[in-house]
Amino acid sequence: MERRKKVVVLATGGTIAGEGRPGDATDYVPGKLSINKIARAVRGLDEIADLEEVQISNLNSDDITSSLWIRLASKINEISKDDSVDGFVITHGTDTMEETAYFLHLVVKTDKPVVVTGAMRPSTATSADGPMNLYQAVTVAASEKARGLGVLCVFSDSIYSARDFQKLSTTSVTAFGGRDFGMMGYVIDRNVLLYNMSLKPHTLKSEFSIDGVDKLPKVGILIFHVDADPDLIYAAAKNSEGLVIVGAGNGNYSIKYNEAIGKLSIPVVRSSRIGNGMIVPDSTFDKWGNIIVGDNLAPTKARILLQLALTKTKDVEKIKGYFKKY
Repeated sequence: MERRKKVVVLATGGTIAGEGRPGDATDYVPGKLSINKIARAVRGLDEIADLEEVQISNLNSDDITSSLWIRLASKINEISKDDSVDGFVITHGTDTMEETAYFLHLVVKTDKPVVVTGAMRPSTATSADGPMNLYQAVTVAASEKARGLGVLCVFSDSIYSARDFQKLSTTSVTAFGGRDFGMMGYVIDRNVLLYNMSLKPHTLKSEFSIDGVDKLPKVGILIFHVDADPDLIYAAAKNSEGLVIVGAGNGNYSIKYNEAIGKLSIPVVRSSRIGNGMIVPDSTFDKWGNIIVGDNLAPTKARILLQLALTKTKDVEKIKGYFKKY
């Protein structure tokens, strides 16, 4: 007989573990329920795979830190060496889920499926979405089809690559999308249906590692807007090893902003507040030696890539190469 799959569920908290006034979908407290209690409440979950549940934290995802990222990635790397484990699911709050997923996508060293999921409604809401999302995430994590695809995000019947996954709505149960590149496939009942994949390096093919890393370099994010004060750039640079500038349109900003950025000695990634499209090189903004074009990464993910790049080098030309590659 074929061996039953084993999936390790690593819980960090979030809305999926939240409680509030019975029936309501808002004004609740995240991170109240243990993963054991959540998993026991999902009908049929134990029929998909044998589960091992690990409570990493029980936080609102706005309180997730890079230290927890490192601890979570280390745990996955450690457990993945166990041949009896076939995949992983991470339950997480939706606010910063895409950041955690992308960090893991670049530093986890296994080809076993790693799937991130959560919920938009707390466990006490009428028609809470957490149970189905967890059911579908375990289904994907237990599937051989998901092996070698990097960190995946499963939400509301859809499968996404961690690189492109982004929250697009503040309240909808279909809050997530894949930006320009859409989804990778669907989960329908216990069927994993995949149609495309990201060609960017990840996991075992990523050169980034958390071995010997106990904290990440400090990288700040600044949003450009009309009348944006260049003094904010200087203030942020004093406390950062790199910056991400969220520009308008094609990562554009004012002459004053541009001149201030050109005076910095730290690397600066040019990204955009627009939800789709890539940053096209521009001689007006890219004439400074410290500027890195952010490709099509969301600003928060550009920050993560810059942080990891800075663990390896401060050479801006090499960092530019990472942004082209990843």
